[in-house]
Amino acid sequence: MAGEWKETVLGDVIELKRGYDLPQQQRRLGRVPLVSSSGVTDYHAVAMVKGPGVVTGRYGTLGQVFFVSDDFWPLNTTLYVRDFKGNDPRFISYFLRGLDFLAYSDKAAVPGLNRNHLHQARVRLPSDVSEQRAIAHILSTLDDKIELNRRMNETLEAMAWTIFKSWFVDFDPVRAKVEGRQPARMDVETTTLFPDAFEDSTLGKRPKGWYVGPLGGILELKRGYDLPQQRRIFGFIPIYSSSGLTGYHSESKVRGPGIVTGRYGTIGEIFFVNEDFWPLNTTLYVRNFKNNLPRFVYYLLHTLSFEAYLDKAAVPSINRNHVHQEIVLCPPVNLQYKFVECFEPFWQRQAMNNKEARTLTTIRDTLLPKLISGELRVGDAERFLGRTI
Repeated sequence: MAGEWKETVLGDVIELKRGYDLPQQQRRLGRVPLVSSSGVTDYHAVAMVKGPGVVTGRYGTLGQVFFVSDDFWPLNTTLYVRDFKGNDPRFISYFLRGLDFLAYSDKAAVPGLNRNHLHQARVRLPSDVSEQRAIAHILSTLDDKIELNRRMNETLEAMAWTIFKSWFVDFDPVRAKVEGRQPARMDVETTTLFPDAFEDSTLGKRPKGWYVGPLGGILELKRGYDLPQQRRIFGFIPIYSSSGLTGYHSESKVRGPGIVTGRYGTIGEIFFVNEDFWPLNTTLYVRNFKNNLPRFVYYLLHTLSFEAYLDKAAVPSINRNHVHQEIVLCPPVNLQYKFVECFEPFWQRQAMNNKEARTLTTIRDTLLPKLISGELRVGDAERFLGRTI
């Protein structure tokens, strides 16, 4: 009956099975997602499991759970649900997020899970599949909106990058003017900002009058700051590591907008930060833009290969002084302003999407354990969502 919950062992709810080997040399390009312990990592031409499915880590990364809508290939670092035993797959994907996988991991240097041990985990869940589906619907509605915002931001970013590349990498407007043509889809005011000639430089042909020289001539990078976990006080200031946003603090170190990239550990990721922030000591951040525009610099840095400056240590790192010597091409600031003016509405939309996604994520993460445990019932959750979103 609806509203009834049962206590049992996980093995009576689902059957987990180890994923399948697929060496790199055997992979063929296709649309079937390959799911590892950290999520979709590649695509293949053949599926091993019919979707929808649920996958979690067996070895390496533990604790993440992935719902896969279509047919897929779970790799051998995973466990996947081979049999849902009549339970709702989407509900199971949320249900498993509440399981303490680390309690069932071994003590090896690289953690691993034994599915037989997991099958013995004591669990509690709704007996009625319709209630499972109602719970999954509430949570998936939030997830779907978060994903929609993410995809919208990806589209907006791709549009901005396409124009940046056309203007400042391929020099399409300059080429058009050299050939006596009006640049495509560009107004006269913007056209006048581009030169009508090229000149030789150390980087080859460059638009006449544009800066060619070391990166250090147009900005200054600085190492981030220590912030041990025990010193952190929860607040609304974003903390950035070399892999991106990693938490929040009550105090900032750098005024925004700013740019952060990895100095140690994860190298090559570049993050634009709208507000004041705290860059950790695994990062480099732009301390001085030297009159260049942060938004423009963000895209310019994406044209560099930070991996070329890696040292030979076991954990990769880079030296900011070496990066400062990279020769770059930079247009006058009036062209930077025009680029930023064109895309400012896009970035404002992205910021709104990110803010909404953070709110939705907080709501989902608050509701999930309460719904999965039965502490909060579906009707109460629906009324709460009706008041908040």
